[in-house]
Amino acid sequence: MSPSSSLYSGRLLSSRPASKGLVRRLLNHDGSRWVRPSCSLSMNGCAAGVGAVTMHETRVLPAASAPQEAVGQLRAAVAALNADPPVSSSGIIRIEVPIRQRGDAIEWLHAQRQSSLPRCFFSARAPLPDTPALAVGISSNGNGSHKEQWEQPVSVAGVGSAVFFRGTDPFSPRDWRAIKRFLSRDCPLIRAYGAIRFDASSDASVEWEDYGAFYFVVPQVEFSELEEGSVLATTIAWDDSLSWRWQSAVEELQSTLHEISPCSVKVNRSTLQTAIVNLNHVPTKASWDLAVTQALRMIKGSQTELVKVVLARCSRYITDTCIDPLELLACLKVEGQNAYQFCIQPPDAPAFVGNSPEQLFHRKYLNISSEALAGTRARGKTRADDFQIGQELLLSIKEDTEFTIVRESIKKKLEMICDEVVVNPSKALRKLPRVQHLSAQLAARLRNEDDEVICGLNILCHLDM
Repeated sequence: MSPSSSLYSGRLLSSRPASKGLVRRLLNHDGSRWVRPSCSLSMNGCAAGVGAVTMHETRVLPAASAPQEAVGQLRAAVAALNADPPVSSSGIIRIEVPIRQRGDAIEWLHAQRQSSLPRCFFSARAPLPDTPALAVGISSNGNGSHKEQWEQPVSVAGVGSAVFFRGTDPFSPRDWRAIKRFLSRDCPLIRAYGAIRFDASSDASVEWEDYGAFYFVVPQVEFSELEEGSVLATTIAWDDSLSWRWQSAVEELQSTLHEISPCSVKVNRSTLQTAIVNLNHVPTKASWDLAVTQALRMIKGSQTELVKVVLARCSRYITDTCIDPLELLACLKVEGQNAYQFCIQPPDAPAFVGNSPEQLFHRKYLNISSEALAGTRARGKTRADDFQIGQELLLSIKEDTEFTIVRESIKKKLEMICDEVVVNPSKALRKLPRVQHLSAQLAARLRNEDDEVICGLNILCHLDM
């Protein structure tokens, strides 16, 4: 399995770049527990049995001076690989080319115009000033020491699908094991990017049908933006047991590589050149007020253990021009160094865009870190005003009660599968460009690396409380 993984949360936007307004496409479900998209680009790994694929490999080619040279190297390497294909009945191979110049991952992705291909983007958050002791400085993975020998990317963009994972039932340990079949400690940069529904038991809105209960993808072509330089990589995966043989996989990869643009395209990072022509909230304000009244009545009731309710609403915007999700992402990234930006888009589906300051959990070997974030105030217009607002947030009894519920809930979830949980700081201010929150950082050590999926699902359940 890969030595590290992360899970984020945030307020998200669903948009489709292909046309004005909201265009929807329904999936034709076949009645089974997993779903294959109508535009079949690769295999759904969730249909596999147990046991890892028989081959994991990463090949590093000589460094290129520019992306144009890197694309040519990858095309030649895949052709050479196909001339002497592996004999394994299943496997995954990553071929990467270091590039001496730093590129921009969003601009690279913006240049890839294949609308039918899935695409994804993930951007790292700036390091926090204080991190609990268990979250850093420990390289043990449970089987002896293992030192990192790669540079963590600033941002990653991907197109195509070497293998995807999607199901209609709630994400389970079985699905996690299906993903782990294609991941390896020896190939740490082969990663699956995606998302899980918070409440997969409820009916999904039409615009989310393409995602199922969960959706993850290992991109065919991936661009990693580093602090110094960048990396262009391609990944091929095959599994005879899933009726996705080597020849099918390599033909799809060569087709994708043929369409890859080696050049980047500048993205508007100032403001979106569009206007809102209609806005609709669901529920309406009257229904929202009624829901608040009902929630307070439930909390105050003597026969309930309910202590906190999180209400949510859906806002639907109609604009005069089509919104490019990557332009929106670029605008968010300008002031989003303290947040994670991401975009996930299955083939011919709406784009799922996020700008979240919150990390649900991060695992590095057996070490788990998480965050509690609750309570919100605006930033002040002056330094003195900002300080006063922050102090009011810190001293608010109401906000402290809400924040304590969140922090202790996460702590209890971690204690179920970890030997030790460290909370430090237990309460502090997290200042973002427009708002500030109460925050706490938690670190723990898993008893078993297989408990990672339980950890993630436990924290997701916390978000539904």
